[in-house]
Amino acid sequence: VQLVESGGGSVQFGGSLRLSCAAFGYTYSIYYMGYMGWFRQAPGKEREGVACIDADGRTSYADSVKGRYTISQDNAKNALYLQMNSLKPEDTAMYYCAAGLSRPSPVVGGNCLSTGPYTHWGQGTQVTVSS
Repeated sequence: VQLVESGGGSVQFGGSLRLSCAAFGYTYSIYYMGYMGWFRQAPGKEREGVACIDADGRTSYADSVKGRYTISQDNAKNALYLQMNSLKPEDTAMYYCAAGLSRPSPVVGGNCLSTGPYTHWGQGTQVTVSS
């Protein structure tokens, strides 16, 4: 499975962006049995989980983005999305899409915002928010 992110860019404080992640290859298992997530990494900082979703549509968000970000997926289009509203300068980072298949779902297990459960990663898309 190959993951390709798009939709990053530069916006001002309070602006919005919608990130997309296209999956290529044997994606059936990911969308119907697995889980996917969005992570971000700012310069000099560790990669952190932002939002995740599993095949049953259960979601989880980092406290820092709750109420501002929305994760969704379109199984028919093999796509994952991240709608980001009310962006802040501290949201500036490289954003990565990730996917995994382990059981039980880490969304249920409470660790889907950790990198461990994920086996497939995209190359990232840059998001820059100016004040």
